[in-house]
Order: sequence, then C-alpha cells, then structure tokens
Amino acid sequence: MSPRGPVTVQDRHAFDTLIDARSPAEFALDHIPGAINCPALDDEERRIVGTLYKQQGAFEARRVGGAMVAANLARHLRERFADKPASWKPLVYCWRGGMRSGSVVTWLRLVGWDAQQLQGGYKSWRRHVIALLESLSPQLPLRVLCGPTGSAKTRVLHALAAQGAQVIDLEACARHRGSVLGALPGVAQPSQTAFETLLAQQVEQLDPSRPVYVEAESSRIGRLTVPMPLIRHLRASPCIEIQAPNDERLAFLLRDYTHLGDDRAALAQLLGTLRELHGHQVIERWQGWAAEGALQPLFTELMVLHYDPLYARSQSTNLHQWAQRATVQAASLDDEGIAQVAQAILALP
Repeated sequence: MSPRGPVTVQDRHAFDTLIDARSPAEFALDHIPGAINCPALDDEERRIVGTLYKQQGAFEARRVGGAMVAANLARHLRERFADKPASWKPLVYCWRGGMRSGSVVTWLRLVGWDAQQLQGGYKSWRRHVIALLESLSPQLPLRVLCGPTGSAKTRVLHALAAQGAQVIDLEACARHRGSVLGALPGVAQPSQTAFETLLAQQVEQLDPSRPVYVEAESSRIGRLTVPMPLIRHLRASPCIEIQAPNDERLAFLLRDYTHLGDDRAALAQLLGTLRELHGHQVIERWQGWAAEGALQPLFTELMVLHYDPLYARSQSTNLHQWAQRATVQAASLDDEGIAQVAQAILALP
C-alpha cells in the first residue's frame, strides 16, 4: 500500500473517520466537524515535550515524546480502533500536518489500514473556513429580521426554519442572545474559531438562489465577533421589521428571561455594567428590583429607557436599507402568534 497524493480539506468526506491527533485542549477550542479526538500527546505531555524542546533541543524532545506517542497509539489501537475492519479508511490531522499526525498514520498503515494525513492539518481547515465565509457570505440573498428587544426575533427565525425557510442562527452558533443580559444559563460561549466553524457549516449548506433569513445583530455577540464579510453583507441587505404591542413584548420577555430571577446577585451585577449609560440613581433602582426578583418593573424600564432607545439609534445607523424596510405586525407573541408572523414574512414579495 503506497500513500496517495496530498489529501486536502475538500477530500475529507471520502474517508470513514476523521481523527484529530492534537491534544484535548486544542480539540476543545475548535476542530473539523465530525472529527474524533485521539491525541498523540495529551495536554500535559505536550507541555513537557514543548519545554524539553526549548531547554534541551529537538532530539531530546523527540526521544521523550516518541515514547509518549507510542504509548498513546498502543492504547488507541487496543481501545478506539479495536473494532475497525481491514477496509477502514481514516484521515488524520494535527496542528499543521506534522509529526503527530504523521506518527499516527505510519502506525495505522503498518497495521494495514488505508490511513492518510491531511495536508496542512488543522491550519488548512482554518484557511478553508475563512475563505468560505469570505467567498459565500456576499452571495447570500439575506433578509434581515429586525424589531426591538422582546419582539421574538429569534423565535420567529426558528419558526421560519420549521416552515422550510433557510436561516442563519447567529445566536445559536454564539450560544448567546446578544444583549447585556444575553448569556445563556450554564452555557459557555465557544471559542472564536469554533464559532466561525459553526457559521461556515451553516453557510456552506445554503442555496444561494433562495432567501436566507438572519437576525439583525451587532458585530459582537457576547465576547465573539461576527466575521466581517458576513456582518458587512448583513448590514447592506433588505430588512423586515417585526412590530408588536409593548404589553406583548413585556410578556414575552418575562417568559423568555425567567431564568434571570434564579441568580439575583448575578443579575444585579450585570445591570451595574450599564451605570455609565444610565447613572447611579437608575441603576440602584434596577438593582433593587433585581435583588427582589421583581422582573416585571425591571423589564418595563429596561425596555423604555435602555433597549428601545438603543434600537432606534442602531438600526438606522447600521442597516443601510432600514428606510425601505418591510413591516410585519404581530398581534401576539405566543407560539401561534410567532408562527403567524413567520407565515406573513414568507408571504412578503
């Protein structure tokens, strides 16, 4: 069995298994979708080898690291790969297609499997993601859902998807709702690179001949930055504004953000970050309501004093087609009302 020519990112779907030979910490930051982590070196071993390389040179690092890689490979052969048939075809990658993935491929080929090494490793995947977002984002016929906080834009986006429309769910990829109170309970945001990988996956599957619905977002969602080619195109695309009565918006917010009452101290601390915008007296009042778990007066004032003025300023500034926007009225923001809003959006010319 002789190795083929260089295997690129575009060839990855031709293989049975995609093996990430990097350390668990590298894998957790980001990895090629569908890959399994079979480290040549674990996190501590990688640290030890890196220190040896700096202090004693390449030979000593390879001598000690080689023994570690051999032990890890033996374990993978006994456990992770024990049930693989002779016809199994794995593709292996590490950081840049170097010694870690090369060692794994060598041993898998010695066993008799048709293992291949991904040219350029994970770094080639990163180049692929960046190039894909740069080339495909501007081709998408985006329709940008707008509406003040509490107008159920994300739920409408989900309803559009349920009715067969194409969507990009930026907040789902970012695991954050985008506002100062947008952190999801018990859910950490992904790394920036993992966020971009998730976006690239969504974008790659879209049909550019059909509309793609996306929620209006700022360039940052929590601590993550929306890639510039996508945010630039989003800002230049046609807008659809969801208009809902204030009492419906308030009721929706109280349902959707009920978890904020579970950790009142954390809520009060978040509100403290708005002190420069609203002054000491307003924030003290809001923090008092947070401490009492009184979400109704808190959200009423947040809507009127914070979210609505921010919305009015940002839409006309950031969305180039704001003046020509289409509007859809939402009589109600319960499940049935949201489904009707989605239908009305799909019926727009």
